[in-house]
Amino acid sequence: MKPLRIFISSVQKELAADRITLRDWLRNDALMHRFFEPFLFEGVPAADRRADEVYLDEVAGCDIYVGLFGDEYGYEDAEGVSPTEREFAHATAHHKTRLIFVKGADDLRRHAKMQALIGRVGNELIRRRYASTAELVAGLYAALVQYLESHELIRNGPFDAAPCRNATLADLDEERMATFLRRARRARGFPLPEEATPGELLTHLNLLDAGLPTNAAMLLFGKQPQRFLISSEVKCAHFHGLEVAKPIPSYQVYKG
Repeated sequence: MKPLRIFISSVQKELAADRITLRDWLRNDALMHRFFEPFLFEGVPAADRRADEVYLDEVAGCDIYVGLFGDEYGYEDAEGVSPTEREFAHATAHHKTRLIFVKGADDLRRHAKMQALIGRVGNELIRRRYASTAELVAGLYAALVQYLESHELIRNGPFDAAPCRNATLADLDEERMATFLRRARRARGFPLPEEATPGELLTHLNLLDAGLPTNAAMLLFGKQPQRFLISSEVKCAHFHGLEVAKPIPSYQVYKG
C-alpha cells in the first residue's frame, strides 16, 4: 500500500530535536515504516515558491497532522499568525486527522498566543502532554496504532472474519455460490433455497462485514483470490490409511 503521509508541525528551532526524533523513528520502526512517511519542512530543497504555499500544500496533501506545541509561538506573518497555527487551521479546514502533543506542564512559561492556541485545541480534540522524546514517541505510537486499527489496516480479530481489503461483491463468482448452494442442499439439507441470492448466502454464512466480503468469502468464492490475498492456496495431501507418514503418495497445491 502507498504510505500514509504524516505532516509534523511545530516551531522548528525550538523543537528541532523532537522533530528529527519522530522522523527517524517513523522511518526506522519495523511497524511504522510500513504504513507511514513523515514530512518535515526542513527537508524541502530550495525552490522558487513561497514557503507558506509549500507547507500549506503539504498539509492539504497529508493524511495525518501531528502538532508539537512548546513554549514559543514562532515567527508571525503580517496578520500576526505563526506557521504552526496556520498549519493547524489548514489541517482542520481539510478535515485531517489531528494528533496534538504539548511539551511540558508549565503553561505560564508559554507565549500568550501559544497558550491561546493550546486552549483552542483543547476545545476541539484530546491532546497529550510529554516531557521527553521517549514519552512523545510512546504517545504517538499508541495514537498511530489506534488509527491503523480503526481504519482496519491492521487486524485485532480473526483473519477469516476481517474484510477483504479493496474487494467488493463483484469480485465474487456467483456461479460458484450457486454450485455451493446446490451441493450443500443435496449433501446436508442446507436451509437456504437454490434461488437464494448471493447476498442472502453470504449473510447466512457470516461472510460479510458491513456489506463487503470477508477474507473467508474471497477464499471460498472469489474469482481471483490471489489478486487480493497473494498467499492464498490450498495444499492437499493424500495418505494410505489413517496415519500421516512419508513418503506422501500424492501432494498437490491449488492456487486461486
